[in-house]
Amino acid sequence: MKSLKRFAVWQRETRCSTGTCWRVSHILLAYLILALALTVSGCQKSPTTTTQADTLVFMAGYKPQANLPFVGVYVAQEKGYFADEALTVTIQHSAGRGEHLQLLAAGKVDVTTQDAAILLQRRADPGLPLLSIALVGQHGQQAYVALADSGIVSLQDWRGRSIGYKGTPPPDLPALLDIAGLSAEDVSLINVGFDPRVLVEGLVEIYPVYNSNEPYLLRSWGYELQEWQVSDYGVPTLGLAYVSTPEIVERDPERMERFVRAALRGITYAAAHLDEAVEIVMLYAGEEADPEHMRFMLDTELRDAQVEGQAIGWQTAEQWQALADSLLQYQALSAPVDVSAAFTNRFVEAAGE
Repeated sequence: MKSLKRFAVWQRETRCSTGTCWRVSHILLAYLILALALTVSGCQKSPTTTTQADTLVFMAGYKPQANLPFVGVYVAQEKGYFADEALTVTIQHSAGRGEHLQLLAAGKVDVTTQDAAILLQRRADPGLPLLSIALVGQHGQQAYVALADSGIVSLQDWRGRSIGYKGTPPPDLPALLDIAGLSAEDVSLINVGFDPRVLVEGLVEIYPVYNSNEPYLLRSWGYELQEWQVSDYGVPTLGLAYVSTPEIVERDPERMERFVRAALRGITYAAAHLDEAVEIVMLYAGEEADPEHMRFMLDTELRDAQVEGQAIGWQTAEQWQALADSLLQYQALSAPVDVSAAFTNRFVEAAGE
């Protein structure tokens, strides 16, 4: 600006009677205006320096389906909630063999999902540094069922019966046997895997089910069921959580906060728009999936995520300690764990601000 003022003074003081001087003055003025424009533009940010979206890899703990933590991520992706948080999220799925936890521990995945009891077990052995960043399932996923015409009505009726389990006996089974006044010697435990047809084919009389999955399948095949919900007997249980590690979290806490906020926003949207949420799930589950089954799963897990007066994802030391104590009591935990290191509310709390 000082250069322009000096030029103006020079122009007033110059007395030219020829057109040459007029042309020179205008050439100089144009030069100074161009120089000023270049100076101003140099002070502005270049378009190429705009902030790029952070990246994050999410691996669901099983195949694509309507487990509520999966739904939160699916909806957040499709409704643009991650984009609103300047996050580019890659969604992957585990084959269900535990590889999601290994990939998380190796830093190949940033967030996954895991049942709370398994999280504590894997912290105890082999010592995986798993951290629940939002507890979605406030009640355990598991129940036990028998066919309604089997004559098995109470827990005491389990005596002498064959009970199936998936891979390893679930940690809440000895608790239920204890409540019934039974022990493992009073029943026949059979490893039957994940196919509920073993129940209707008579290979076992009592079968462990995930509340949001096998009961729908068995009833869709025309069978009535007798059910035993573990939480109905006062056994401490917790469900699925979003899980990361302290190392990943501390690498960029603000990124993790944005992920949790978007995913919980996705769950909230799904709860208010159930039909649309199922349609979004089907984008990931594919045409072979049953929309009615997905709706049953979503309804069931939404029910188990609700605690009056408590935000979705919130968790307490009392919950985790009660679960750990129960697992220890029934030899389902190889060693005591520090539950205060197994979870954090910092991101759920920040998401609600």
